[in-house]
Amino acid sequence: MNLETQQLMAQFKALADPVRLRLIALCGHGECSVSELTRVLALSQPRVSQHLKTLCDASLLERFRDGQFVYYRVPARGEAGVARRRLVELLPLNEPTFADDIERLRSLRGGVSVDAAAAEDRALHRALIELTVAAPLGDIIDIGCGHGRILKLLASRAKRAVGVDIDADARRFARAELLLAGLPHCTLRKGDMYALPFADKEFDTVILDDVLGDADRPVAAIEEAARLLRPGGRLLLLATANRNDVRGISANLAAWCRSTGLRLSSPRSVPVKNPSWVLAVATPAESSRSAA
Repeated sequence: MNLETQQLMAQFKALADPVRLRLIALCGHGECSVSELTRVLALSQPRVSQHLKTLCDASLLERFRDGQFVYYRVPARGEAGVARRRLVELLPLNEPTFADDIERLRSLRGGVSVDAAAAEDRALHRALIELTVAAPLGDIIDIGCGHGRILKLLASRAKRAVGVDIDADARRFARAELLLAGLPHCTLRKGDMYALPFADKEFDTVILDDVLGDADRPVAAIEEAARLLRPGGRLLLLATANRNDVRGISANLAAWCRSTGLRLSSPRSVPVKNPSWVLAVATPAESSRSAA
C-alpha cells in the first residue's frame, strides 16, 4: 500500500476510540489547550496528552505554543487540512456527548461578551464589506487583532483567518470569542508587527488593525505587512479617530504608504457623521509616481 493509504488507515485507527473522537470534535470547534481539554473531559492530563499525541502522530491534529500554553487544532491549511476537516465533518452533529463537551468548553471560557459598540461595529462591518466586495477575502491576517473584533466581522467570508497580537491576554480573550462565535477556521498567534512569523506572500488580505497610531516605526510596520501580500492582495488600514483628527490621520496614512511604494485609496470616515474610524485600502503601486 502506498503512503497515503497507510496514513488514512492510521487515521481511522486513531479515531477508533471514544475519547479521541471527543478530542477531535472539540479541537475541530476551535483551538484548545491541554488544560481546557483535561477539564472538559474530566480526565487526567497524562491520559489526555497521550491521546493528543496519537492524534498528532496521525496528522489529525496539530499543536503550537502560545506563550506558556500549548494549543491543539485540526489542521486547516493545504490539501491535507481540507482532508482533515472532511473527516471532522463526518462526526454526527446530534451526538449528545459532543454537544455536552462543547457546551462545557463554552462555559469554561465564559459567556459571549456584551459589546457596547454594536452600532459602531455595524457601520464598520458595512464599510469593510463595501471595500472588499469586489474580490474574495481569501486568506486574511489581522495584525493587532486585540479581542478579535475585526476577525469576527470578516472571518465568515474568509477562507482562512489569522489574528496576531503581542498581548497574551488579548489572544486568550479573542480565542474564546471566536470559539463562541463558531469560527473554527480562525487561529490566534503571538507576533511582533515588525517581524511577523509568516512567509512572504502568504495572505490575500492583510489588516493593520489600529496599530499605526502608537507605532514607533509606522513605515516599517507597513512594509512588513506588505511583505505578506500575495499578488493582487489588499492591505486594509484601520485607525481610531474622531471628526477633529480624521484629516491628520488620513494625511499620515497617505505619507506612510507613499514611503513604502503603496497606492492608497481615499480614506473614509466610519461612520460618516461623528466618525470613530478611518479606513483605507492600500495596494502595491505600479510605480513610485502612482503611489499615494
